[in-house]
Amino acid sequence: MPGKANGNLKRWSKEKGIQGFHIIKLIHRSEGNFRIIQGYLLAIMLMLLPVNAFSLDAKDIMARSQAAFLYPGKDFSATVHMRLISKSGKERIRKLKMLRKNFGKAGGEQKYFMYFFQPADVKGMTFLVYKYPARDDDRWLFVPALNMVRRIAARDKASSFVGSDFTYEDVSGRDIDDDTHVLLREEVLQGKPSYVIKSTPKERDVNYAYKVSWIDKESFLPLKEEYFNTREELFRVFTADEIETKNGFPTITKRTMKNLRTGHKTVVTFEKVGYNLGLPDNLFSERFLKMPPRKWIK
Repeated sequence: MPGKANGNLKRWSKEKGIQGFHIIKLIHRSEGNFRIIQGYLLAIMLMLLPVNAFSLDAKDIMARSQAAFLYPGKDFSATVHMRLISKSGKERIRKLKMLRKNFGKAGGEQKYFMYFFQPADVKGMTFLVYKYPARDDDRWLFVPALNMVRRIAARDKASSFVGSDFTYEDVSGRDIDDDTHVLLREEVLQGKPSYVIKSTPKERDVNYAYKVSWIDKESFLPLKEEYFNTREELFRVFTADEIETKNGFPTITKRTMKNLRTGHKTVVTFEKVGYNLGLPDNLFSERFLKMPPRKWIK
């Protein structure tokens, strides 16, 4: 058997173009080393395998996407413009400052603070989110017209965020372990090789039956998301319209969420994007909901 293996190895080396002289010489020196040589051969053959032979599973892909989309940098700041556009083309505008800080690794605790500039009737309104892994997030909304801080109940996370087509949960994201994830296929979208993942909620705590995401293989940002109801009907679509690198982080600077039932859509643009700014911890507290520090919201 070793002699036959030697011949096969020589032919394999010649066919594959591998410089196997050293390996062959070792075999001739000692047949007893054959098992060691088999280990060398296995290592070489593994190196010849394509990278996708070791591809990530669906949950790993979604975890990396969450890290790239929601957790880049230690903290984040942006001026956000929201255009709420009806089926007839009528527009309403929202302008706000979004601040975010991570308290741990990707997928861990996170806090958001948002201050609204426009329209005039909501100027001064603020929104605070404490995001936790493995339990319901805490959300508070300060409404200046009523001079009241309102706590957003966990059951309202699927409700519209300030009249837009995004939900409260869309703003801060959903825990990876809240869904089961399946890799459906790999395909090219917008010229970018992508993973296509189906995510199905484990509990009926959202207004969709499952979501299909196209995740860019390079940046791991979501390029597109499709939401389906229990009748397998597509009713809501998210698209990443523009992606730019900011402070070294690929960032979706323009995104759209469209409601296919109503024809309404929300287009969101991020400007003055910054990462790792040194945002103070105490900024993300209830006491600043009514009077946030001007330094961070200008």
